[in-house]
Amino acid sequence: MSSFTSDVLEHLPRLKRYARSLRHDLAQSEDLVQETMMRALENAHLYRHDTYLCGWLVTIMHNVHVNAVRSQKRSPTFVSDEVIGRLGRAPTQEAPVELREIRRAIARLPRAQREPLLLHWLHGLKYEEVARKMGIPHGTVQSRISRARKTLRTMIEAPNSGLGLAHCPARPRRSQSLPRIATATASRAS
Repeated sequence: MSSFTSDVLEHLPRLKRYARSLRHDLAQSEDLVQETMMRALENAHLYRHDTYLCGWLVTIMHNVHVNAVRSQKRSPTFVSDEVIGRLGRAPTQEAPVELREIRRAIARLPRAQREPLLLHWLHGLKYEEVARKMGIPHGTVQSRISRARKTLRTMIEAPNSGLGLAHCPARPRRSQSLPRIATATASRAS
């Protein structure tokens, strides 16, 4: 093995770390390291021995990465129908409804449970900070938050709670509900 090859191999761990930071996929980062090593060995005659070898290798890796990203942008991306079916948002846009339901459920909690829960969830305080702020023991905070979570789950899952509307079985589509609306409007008009 030539001295240049052994010098290049010394910098392999750093190149692997840099590749992982550029490509967050392990297989792609390994491919990037391999491509860099191949180009470095092919172009060893271009390396000036009075310069920093690791910097030269990192520059090669960066350029290989940038070229790959540019070529990916220019080429079409083929996606299967299955993947496309999973993309996007649900057509009913249930998130705002669910958020409103959770707010209503939290408002129904006893104050002793609601207050530590909101300090922890909403304000991001740790249990110890909640305990200090409320002037109660750490264990009490834990049990109140635990009870609040359990109560919320029970409330949302209860059939007659008025909550959990977003989780009901599929509602009729707008086109299916039009005749009923038209009938109700016609009966009001007469």
